[in-house]
Amino acid sequence: MTTTTDLVSYEDALASYDPVMGLEVHVELGTKTKMFCGCSTALGAEPNTQTCPTCLGLPGSLPVVNATGVESAIKIGLALNCEIAEWCRFARKNYFYPDMPKNFQTSQYDEPIAFNGYLDVQLEDGETFRVEIERAHMEEDTGKSTHVGGATGRIHGASHSLLDYNRAGIPLIEIVTKPIVGAGERAPEVAKAYVRELRELIKALGVSEARMEMGQMRCDVNLSLMPKGSDKFGTRSETKNVNSLRSVERACRYEIQRHAAVLSSGGTIVQETRHFHEDTGSTTSGRVKEEAEDYRYFPEPDLVPVAPTREWVEELRAGLPELPLVRRNRLREEWGISATDMQAILNAGALEPIVATIEAGADAASARKWWMGELARTANETSMSLELLPITPEQVARVTSLVAEGSLNDKLARQVIDGVLKGEGTPDEVVEKRGLKVVSDEGALTTAVDEAIAGNPAIADKIRGGKVAAAGALVGAVMKATRGQADAARVKELILEKLGVSEG
Repeated sequence: MTTTTDLVSYEDALASYDPVMGLEVHVELGTKTKMFCGCSTALGAEPNTQTCPTCLGLPGSLPVVNATGVESAIKIGLALNCEIAEWCRFARKNYFYPDMPKNFQTSQYDEPIAFNGYLDVQLEDGETFRVEIERAHMEEDTGKSTHVGGATGRIHGASHSLLDYNRAGIPLIEIVTKPIVGAGERAPEVAKAYVRELRELIKALGVSEARMEMGQMRCDVNLSLMPKGSDKFGTRSETKNVNSLRSVERACRYEIQRHAAVLSSGGTIVQETRHFHEDTGSTTSGRVKEEAEDYRYFPEPDLVPVAPTREWVEELRAGLPELPLVRRNRLREEWGISATDMQAILNAGALEPIVATIEAGADAASARKWWMGELARTANETSMSLELLPITPEQVARVTSLVAEGSLNDKLARQVIDGVLKGEGTPDEVVEKRGLKVVSDEGALTTAVDEAIAGNPAIADKIRGGKVAAAGALVGAVMKATRGQADAARVKELILEKLGVSEG
């Protein structure tokens, strides 16, 4: 056995081994109360104020299943093409850790509510990869530990720990894939695409906001390698609580390189949990991984089995929204864009703002242009997501309509958007305050054109001689004279008319 942290190159790792992944995603449901009691799940409360005897595991307290939690689990199972159990029950997963006040977690073991499904995910180049789902089961979250006094924020080196049980008992759905094989060098990309697609699906169902940065959705990345030509899985590691799409991809890539380094040097992979480090993109050892029997699972005696009727399941199936991949493919066809273009929109977080802008009256091309251009640049410069920019889809749609009706050109429209982002008011108010309307007075335009021709006789002669492209210089002079508020196309028309030259 070795504890080396040396890595081989990614290419060398893939030349000798095939990666096998298993992804376990925990989704915190957006219910108003906890899974087995009536305590609030609202964020931001003072520590340990949203607790009761049940979620604190006090003697004599009895749990009651949250019906909305069960409904959400069934919706997720159906959206993942799973079979829904006609009868299932909860189990006690026994282990001691300070953030689990009962000393056991109420979960599901061998009888999950949903099982045997799949999710199709789209990769960057538009290729579709099917990830098979082993199960989706209901459970409760643990409390939150804060380790104080150490340099890393972890328990090692800390002087003491603080415990907040507000999160203990919040409903979770754990979604577990079957072993993902055949992804080859694209394994990290597949993992990222799967978690992204799952996040979009969860949000579309309305069962959770699935905000990874807030811990509402987190992924455990299981990875092993098997030698080329073998069909026997290797020993796996489990990188815990990875909380961003980029980190899922980086964790997979790092573990592929680490496993390959250990195996190539004659070492043995330890089955363990590992921690992912955002700053370095590396993982470090956590603890030796327990097997299922270590948890001493047994049926929860205080809860009756869950037996959803087939009528209820079919009613929920009929009420499912259009699923994200189906919706994206439909929008892509409607907008006439490529799979690569749609992927860029997704990567920028621009899909929903664009859709909302179109619904507010903009045409698809204009909506894409502003969200993927000026607004994406602003979001990037300010390290802010598009949806958090201080401008609404309705305001962007108003800017596009002002451009369409000729009141603004693109240059002026950018200034209007800048004014809205700076809090100067609505697009119309910014236009008024900054005096940004296009100069449409033919008399004023004609005067500006005459002055530009008179001030640039050599260029005017070139245009008369047939060099129509030279008109750009005169257009620029007029635009400068009008502070960019002229319609450039109309200015060019006037210049050519004055000089007796036709465009063609």
